[in-house]
Amino acid sequence: SEAQGGAAARRDQVLESALRTFARFGYQKTSMEEVAREARISRPGLYFLFSSKKELFRAAATRALECDLAAAERVLADPERPLRDRVVEAFDRWAGRYVGPARDVIGVIDHNPVQTAPARFQELIIDAIAQVADRQAATDIAQTLISTSLGLKHQADTRACYLARLSVAVRLLVPE
Repeated sequence: SEAQGGAAARRDQVLESALRTFARFGYQKTSMEEVAREARISRPGLYFLFSSKKELFRAAATRALECDLAAAERVLADPERPLRDRVVEAFDRWAGRYVGPARDVIGVIDHNPVQTAPARFQELIIDAIAQVADRQAATDIAQTLISTSLGLKHQADTRACYLARLSVAVRLLVPE
């Protein structure tokens, strides 16, 4: 129904606001009051949606990871584009938005017990590279690219810098 769609959109907007707030202040220092203010919702309204800060955080982190994973999966599934371009864009969708000033968000998410998403992302990358390399080589390449991405997230000051350096790694490691 339309009311349910509106409620789901509102919940997503609250979760996006919560993630930004957790990134800005860190988990410990974020209050439900600050999240409510950022989301433009009353504190009782926020507690109606989420019974605790822990529940809110887990929902926000899970939603972010699931959205990133779905975006990466869509990019990798496009057979019309060159594999290297798809791999770079998949990493951008997975990690690029957490580079530079937004890197705190991923630090916050990394301390959350949503552990299936990184393994799923690795499988997506392995599957994509396995189209042009044997499975073991694809696994080695994917793991090396993920390690490279993790390092670049902490070194790169901007998303553009992250992508430029990641593109070099993809060009060197991923067969055409």
